Amino acid sequence: MFADFLTRLLAPAPETLPDADARLALSALMVRLARSDGDYAASERARITDILAARYGLGQAEAEALRAEAEALEAEAPDTVRFTRAIKDAVPLEAREAVLEALWQVALADGTREAHEDSLMRMVTNLLGFTDQESARARQRATRE
Repeated sequence: MFADFLTRLLAPAPETLPDADARLALSALMVRLARSDGDYAASERARITDILAARYGLGQAEAEALRAEAEALEAEAPDTVRFTRAIKDAVPLEAREAVLEALWQVALADGTREAHEDSLMRMVTNLLGFTDQESARARQRATRE
């Protein structure tokens, strides 16, 4: 289903993604983070839906549909390293800054900091081109929302 999208995303020199594809890729990364601890909690799914609705100006049904599409893409996407590096290469920096904060909102949605999520956040932060300090600031902003 997502073969063409993944082929474009993982090309040796990916082009900047169109908005719809960037939304989907970044949404799938949020799903991957939420699933990383083996417990894809309802609070995490709801938080992803809320983030998508707010960030992209979607209604509830549209945001849920995007999340469902992202869940399917995440299941087909390659390892996190290749997937995240491809996003870095294809998505402008300002969009990646916003997703770093959104990822922290998802990681913190269930009220606990899991070691698997923390580990994935450290890796993703680096692969998206950010420092640990930038990630810490994004986490602080996420806890205020």
